[in-house]
Amino acid sequence: MLVKIFCAAVNGLHVTTVTIEVSIVPGSTFHMSGLGDEAVRESQSRIRAALQYTGFRYPKANVTINMAPADLRKEGSSFDLPLAVGILAANENLMADRLHEFMLVGELGLDGKLQPIRGALPIAIRARAEKYRGLIVPKQNEREAAVVNDLDVYGMESLLDVVKFFNGMQQYQPMTVDTRREFYEQQYNFDLDFADVRGQENVKRALEVAAAGGHNLIMIGPPGSGKSMMAKRLPSILPPLSLSESLETTQIHSIAGKLSRHTSLISQRPFRSPHHTISQVALVGGGTTPQPGEISLAHNGVLFADELPEFNKPTLEVLRQPLEDRRITISRAKYTIEFPCSFMFVASMNPCPCGYYGDPTHQCVCTPGQIQKYMNKISGPLLDRIDIQVEITPVPFQDISKASEGEPSESIRQRVIAARLIQEQRFADVKGVHCNAQMSERMIHRFAEPDKEGIEMLRLAMQRLSLSARAYNRILKVARTIADLEGSERVKTDHLAEAIGYRNLDRSDWSERQG
Repeated sequence: MLVKIFCAAVNGLHVTTVTIEVSIVPGSTFHMSGLGDEAVRESQSRIRAALQYTGFRYPKANVTINMAPADLRKEGSSFDLPLAVGILAANENLMADRLHEFMLVGELGLDGKLQPIRGALPIAIRARAEKYRGLIVPKQNEREAAVVNDLDVYGMESLLDVVKFFNGMQQYQPMTVDTRREFYEQQYNFDLDFADVRGQENVKRALEVAAAGGHNLIMIGPPGSGKSMMAKRLPSILPPLSLSESLETTQIHSIAGKLSRHTSLISQRPFRSPHHTISQVALVGGGTTPQPGEISLAHNGVLFADELPEFNKPTLEVLRQPLEDRRITISRAKYTIEFPCSFMFVASMNPCPCGYYGDPTHQCVCTPGQIQKYMNKISGPLLDRIDIQVEITPVPFQDISKASEGEPSESIRQRVIAARLIQEQRFADVKGVHCNAQMSERMIHRFAEPDKEGIEMLRLAMQRLSLSARAYNRILKVARTIADLEGSERVKTDHLAEAIGYRNLDRSDWSERQG
């Protein structure tokens, strides 16, 4: 008997419908075609054991399986369930009259239990697009897949449950998730708040400006000055995720297998903080089985690089193109995959090898040459993509103990959202541009051009502070954001003055200034 079952193959964010054809005729051999990888080929052993423990016999016959399209590589264990169902249907242990209405995915344990898979959400989106009536997934993936409306999602515990479902022996109810309610309930539920940060008002202001304009930012300060603490609180002041952004972000995390059993949609902006020993592949994505890297997992959120100079220099350099294009294309001999990676890049670093340059409570023992060498670990092209550079001075204990509680994140977030709304209206006619950080040179001249007084101020600043030429556009972008925070239509001199103060590392004498 010949039967057809439908499942899906995930390659990057692209999902392809796979038709599994199972033929059973008299004989004693097993054939599988369709470019399955090692995990797919090993499925025969898992299926044989699962059938035995479920109460079925593996057919003593000539079993031929084809996975179409045959030229598409099939990877992973998610094909176990459709293969097992196909063998049961071809052996007439399962009624095949409704198989064409469903897409099936799932990994089988030896006892017939279904194990979770990666990419349930993009598979569900594909199933709905192909007009399937329903999708059958492991129980652990049901909430993730049920986010997709107009599709019946059935979460099954075991292969036996699937057999009972198709044979009409037991009724199962599709999973329903009130996506919007759960999404909006969790949007503002942050564990960390800027109210916990005492003092450091200038740094909090810089983070507010960065959040309002989507600017990349670097913090320079001695150990214990609060760099990591404030960076971790940045998501609490960012504008909330929209449903479309959340869906895109959740798909990436689904493919990477990062979603928990109880997660339906990611409701807060991601915050990724990879260790400085991370490899290039882990950062940008790829591998034998293509997976999204940290920059894609940070999509629509924040990528935080703590102790930036400690990162491997070639690893840092691969960030340059994604920071500009906001997409990463991974090309290998056997595949080409594209992942989105639109994120805010936030970094922190010590000002010198010993860490205490500019610290009023500790003596720095580094020479200007050592400081410069340390700074040179970060290349000019990468630094060029960081709009805001802010120095942090540790707050003495006596000041911390006296300082009042800081401004809560909620208040800061409201100002950030108001500034972002102004930018959305400004760039409504420009495709792919949502915030000031994404402005091109032409757009800078159109929306952020200062008056004569402002231009003169910029000229003097660049001369006196020995600012490099690359600082010019960055200053105007940041000044435009500061103006938006104030609700000003024009970029004024005080906006420019504040923006100039955020370009410390561009000063030619940075390593020679007295701490």
